[in-house]
Amino acid sequence: MDNPTFVTAEGLEKLRVELGTLKTDKRKEIASRIQEAKELGDLSENAEYAEAKNEQAFVEGRIQELEVILKNATLIQARDGGTSIRVGSVVKVKSEAGEQEFEIVGSNEADPPGGKISNESPLGKSLLGHKVGDAINVTLPKGERTLTVSHIR
Repeated sequence: MDNPTFVTAEGLEKLRVELGTLKTDKRKEIASRIQEAKELGDLSENAEYAEAKNEQAFVEGRIQELEVILKNATLIQARDGGTSIRVGSVVKVKSEAGEQEFEIVGSNEADPPGGKISNESPLGKSLLGHKVGDAINVTLPKGERTLTVSHIR
């Protein structure tokens, strides 16, 4: 059984667009490149043919991956506040390093430098279920940190 994949409405649309582009434009482009390479003759020493076939395999794998993600997608509902942290929450935390804000998203949309952390990451897992005022000990690659939840929206 496949696990649910949490995505925002924006992320879901990006995945659908990528899938559509791969299935139509990219497949046609690769098929054309394969045909052109075949016309050059001997396929055993044809670098263009080998490259196009490798790209075709990659694209077909990505199409399968996207289809599974979309099949198992669970849309993250927009939130206005809330008492506890869940996927879709935007959370402010305080630590000895200062205050930081994170949005808890599914793993496919994670962008730590952009403030979007996965619900499956060590930090994301540690935050889930906590409330404003909770102090949380988190083990991160740079060591143990204590965070205090200051705001949830």
